[in-house]
Amino acid sequence: MNRRSFLFSMGVVGASGTTLFASDKMHIAKKLKKRIGIIGLDTSHAVAFTKALYQDKEGIFKGYKVVVAYPFGNPTIANNGERITRFKEEIQQFGVEIVDSIEHLLKVVDYVMLETNDGNMHLEQAKLVIKQGKPLFIDKPIANSQQDAEEIFRLASRYRVPLFSTSSLRYIEGITGINKAEVMGADVYTPAPIEPNHKDLYWYGIHGVEMLFTILQEHCTAVQTIEEKDCDIIVGTWSGGRVGTLRAFTKEDHGFGGTVFTKSQGAVALGEFKGYKRLLQEIMLFFETGVSPVPQEQTIGICKFIDAAYASKKNKGVKIFLK
Repeated sequence: MNRRSFLFSMGVVGASGTTLFASDKMHIAKKLKKRIGIIGLDTSHAVAFTKALYQDKEGIFKGYKVVVAYPFGNPTIANNGERITRFKEEIQQFGVEIVDSIEHLLKVVDYVMLETNDGNMHLEQAKLVIKQGKPLFIDKPIANSQQDAEEIFRLASRYRVPLFSTSSLRYIEGITGINKAEVMGADVYTPAPIEPNHKDLYWYGIHGVEMLFTILQEHCTAVQTIEEKDCDIIVGTWSGGRVGTLRAFTKEDHGFGGTVFTKSQGAVALGEFKGYKRLLQEIMLFFETGVSPVPQEQTIGICKFIDAAYASKKNKGVKIFLK
């Protein structure tokens, strides 16, 4: 069967050869069991991901589509009410149905993307998804503590549900081409505004932490935070005496970037962040295979690092040693 015949059999093109509309694409996703539900419309990621999947003319996202969304998150987080109202309207332009409960959502989807911006809610929301056996991607942060993150993974293991969590900055330009075995250290920077419901770096600074762990991997042994007027400088020590530093700008947005120090390539500057394409490809491949591209130990290590950085800051910069 050639591609055109396949598209006709799946209902993707009409008799005139024109591409069909949102409802038709959702119907195809249902036939192929590639229906995604989104929990949380309090982040722009929800609309950006949905739009990219809907407009995928090259087929790089394997036919997956967002078909339904549960919009609500924490109403006490600044601007969440306005965000949810706006993103509900925007996401419905792609034929996405809005439902009033996670339970309803789980009845009509094959996969779930948990996008609620409040990491404190993730454990309870993830628990509902995992108990229904739905493969789950959790956008950053996986939680607001190491304890909650470990419980999410424990539940996923118990119910044998594939689980994947990351920040999109894991795929910043230049980072994937670095030979991790040659890395001696790294300095990275990130915006890191503070949100009262979260331990500092879980809210936005986690992007920079993800960059460090992508470069240096697991096995961070100690963390120390130096608090300055407009930024926090977090110094991590990794196995083998390697050092990674994170400059977390709490007041100004200086973008994302950094330098990686290697044995043979010298100092390698990271490139620009260019959007969500690579992350989405990884998520769809994860849905396809059930295999997370990020080891559980590394995600837990990120939470340990953030908890330790927060504890160090609260204790006037004392070095925190990790077990």
